[in-house]
Amino acid sequence: MARHPGAEPKTRAPMLQIRELVVHYGHAMALHGVDLTLEEGVFAVVGRNGMGKTTTCMAIAGLVRPTSGSIRFQGRELVGRAPNQISGMGVGYVPQGRRVWPSLSVDETLRLAARGGRDAAWTVERVYETFPRLAERKRSGGAQLSGGEQQMLAIGRALLSNPRLLVMDEPTEGLAPVIVEQVERMIHDLAAEGEIAVLLIEQNIGVALDIASRVGVMINGRIAREMPAAELKADTALQQRLLGVGRHDAGDLGGDGGEADTAIEAPPPAEERTRVFRVRRAEGPESLAAGSGAPATPAPTRWSQANPLARPPAPEPDPRDRWVDGGRNRLDQAPPEAPRLSAAEALDRAAYVVGTFDTKGTELGFLARALRQAGLRVVTVDLSTSGRPSTADVGPKEVAFHHPRGSQAVFSGDRGQSVAAMAEAFARFLPTRRDLGGVISAGGSGGTALATPAMQRLPVGLPKVMVSTVASGNVGRYVGPTDICMIYSVTDVQGINRISRQVLGNAAHALAGMIAGAGRDEPADEKPAIGLTMFGVTTPCVQAVAQALEGDFDCLVFHATGTGGQSMEKLADSGLLAGVLDITTTEVADLLVGGVFAATEDRFGAIARSRIPYVGSCGALDMVNFGAHDTVPERFRRRTLYEHNPQVTLMRTTAEENAELGRWIAERLNRCEGPLRFLIPEGGVSLLDAPGQAFWDPEADKALFQAIERGFRPSANRRLVRLPHNLNDPAFSRALVEAFREIAGPRGRARPDSARPTSARPASTRPATTTGS
Repeated sequence: MARHPGAEPKTRAPMLQIRELVVHYGHAMALHGVDLTLEEGVFAVVGRNGMGKTTTCMAIAGLVRPTSGSIRFQGRELVGRAPNQISGMGVGYVPQGRRVWPSLSVDETLRLAARGGRDAAWTVERVYETFPRLAERKRSGGAQLSGGEQQMLAIGRALLSNPRLLVMDEPTEGLAPVIVEQVERMIHDLAAEGEIAVLLIEQNIGVALDIASRVGVMINGRIAREMPAAELKADTALQQRLLGVGRHDAGDLGGDGGEADTAIEAPPPAEERTRVFRVRRAEGPESLAAGSGAPATPAPTRWSQANPLARPPAPEPDPRDRWVDGGRNRLDQAPPEAPRLSAAEALDRAAYVVGTFDTKGTELGFLARALRQAGLRVVTVDLSTSGRPSTADVGPKEVAFHHPRGSQAVFSGDRGQSVAAMAEAFARFLPTRRDLGGVISAGGSGGTALATPAMQRLPVGLPKVMVSTVASGNVGRYVGPTDICMIYSVTDVQGINRISRQVLGNAAHALAGMIAGAGRDEPADEKPAIGLTMFGVTTPCVQAVAQALEGDFDCLVFHATGTGGQSMEKLADSGLLAGVLDITTTEVADLLVGGVFAATEDRFGAIARSRIPYVGSCGALDMVNFGAHDTVPERFRRRTLYEHNPQVTLMRTTAEENAELGRWIAERLNRCEGPLRFLIPEGGVSLLDAPGQAFWDPEADKALFQAIERGFRPSANRRLVRLPHNLNDPAFSRALVEAFREIAGPRGRARPDSARPTSARPASTRPATTTGS
C-alpha cells in the first residue's frame, strides 16, 4: 500500500516490552517491578542466583501468573494467556535444565514439536542441518543424550515453533567448555540472521557479554541497571560491583537516588545478634517465630511483600493422619513433612539427589520428595552405568561426558572400570553446578564409592550427606579431609520400609536444614582464619604461636595425622584460610618411610595453588608413626623405637631417610610462588629431639637441614631461615610469629615484597642465617 505523501512512518512495536512486572509465589515476592525492552538482536539478563531471572522467563512463557504489570510481544499483551497460546503467537522457550522427554527419541521429539509444514522457516530437516549431531542421534532417547545434545534438542524443539522471540534460560549451565562454545556460536548466528530476537538469561558472564548487544543486571527481582554489553565487558571493576559476591548498594548501580536505587538498598543492621527463624510459607508473612517462641519483626525485604492474589491458607492437616498401626508410618504415603524454607532459599540453592537410579530409584526418589516437601528445588542426577533409560533431571550420559576421555571411557562394558570412570566424571561434573546448595546420596559400598569422591571435591561448609550401608565401619577413605556427613542406613538401601523411611527421611531433613542455615551463623566481623599443624611433641611451640596470633586471627589447629594435614589444605583450596603456619610436617616422614599417619603426594599442593602466606618448619620430622608396639613392621624392629602411648609407637628417622625427606620437601616448596618462609630449628625438631632425650641425633638432623638447604631455590617471595633453637623454644615460636606477620600483614592482608624486611628477625643473641633476596 502506498504511503500518503507527508504521512509519518508507522512505528514498529518492540519485540518484547515488560513494564512493572510483579510476581509472587504464595506470599513471597519474586519479581519487584521488572522493566525491560528488547527491540531486536540479543538482550542478556545477568545476575546471581535467586534474583528472579527464571521467574521472568516463566512469566513471559505463561507458566506463572503475574500479580500485576504488563508483558507485550510485538504490541500484543501476553499476561493472562495460556502457555500454548503464547507459543502459537511466536514466543519460543528453552527452559533451564533442558526438560527433554526421556522416553521419546530425538526424531519423535522434533516431529512432535514441528508446526507450519514444509513451507515454515524452521523444519525438522533444518534443525538437523543446524545441529548435525542430532541427526546422528535421531534414534536415541532423550535420556540417552549428553548434556550438550540435550541442549541442542531443547533449542531445536523451540525453533520448530518458528518463533520471532526466543527466550533461553541458562542454555550453557553444566555444559563442557567445547559445548558452551557451540551453543554460543549458534545463538550468535540466530541473532545475526535477523529472523529471531533472543532474550538470554545467563550466569556465565563471559558468554552473555560476548553474544548480547545490551545487558540488564537483575538484582532483588528487578532490572537494576541496563547498558551496552561492550561497556560492561570492558569494565571488570563494574562487573565485580554488580555481580560479585557481597552487598550491592545504590552507588554500584549508577543511579541518581531514584526508585531503582532505593528499592534494593539493604536495611540497617540489627543491633542484636542475628537469629535463625523457621519460616512456613503456608502461613502469613508475619508468622515468624524464633526457637525461644519470642515474637520477631523481620527486616523488610522483597520476599516479605504481601501477595494480593494469595488465597487464605488452608487448615493444616492433622499429623496423626500420617500414622497407622499403633504409630507405624504408612508405607504408601509421602515422607514426613519437614520445616519449609523460604522462597528466596528455594530459588537460590538446589538440593542435588545423586546415585544409581537404575537400582536405587525408589530410595533416591523418596529423598527427592522429602526435600521438595521441605520447600527445596531438587535436581536428580543419575550415576548408573547400565545404559538403561533414565528419568533423572541429569542423565548418566551428561555426567559421563565430563570424563577426560569422554563418555566412551565410562560405558566401556567392564563394570569395574565403568564405575571408577563414572566416579571420576561425576567428581568433575558436580563442582561445575552453579546452583548447588547441597548434595545427598544413598547406596551400598558401590554407590558410596561413586558419590563421595565428588563430595570431597566440594568446598568445606557446602552440605554433603551420604546414607550408606558402610557408614558404621572405617569411613576414612569415603570422607577424606572434608565434612561429609555419613549416616548408617541400618537396613540395606533396598526399598522403603519402616526403618529406611525414618533413616532416609532424617537424612533429607538434615540436608534441608543445612542448606537453609548455610552462612547464617557467621559473625559480621569475623577474624581471618589461619591453619596450624601440631603433634604432641610440637605442642608447646604451636600453643605459643596460636596464643600470640589469636588476637588478630582465628587459629585453626590441625592434628598432623595424615588426614589433619589434608583437612588443612582442603580449607586452603576452598579459600577459607588466610594463611598457614605448617609447623609440624611429620606426615611427610610417614609418607616416604611407611608410617600410619602419612600425607598424600599432594602435600603442599594447596599452598602452591592458593598462594596464601605460608610459614613452615620441620616439626616432628625426626619420627615415623606406627600403632601399638606389636604392629611395627619386622624390618623396623631393631631401630630406635619410643612408646608414645600404648596405641602409638614412634621410630627415629635415620640420616639417609632425613636426606630424602629434605629433598622431597624442598622440591615441593619450590613450587610455591606465594609469600613463603621456611624456618629450620637447628636445636632439634621435637620434644624428643633435644639433648638427653630419646631421639636426639644431631647428625640425622644435619642431613635433613642440609638437604633442604641444597634443594631450596630462594626468590623474592620464598626464603629459608636457619635458627639456633629447638622447635619448642620460646625464641623459635616468636620467630615463627614474626615471620608470619611479616608476610601476612595485619589480619591476614599480605604485604607487598617492597614493604617487607629483607630477613627474619629471630629473638636470639645469635643471628639467623637467611637464604633469599
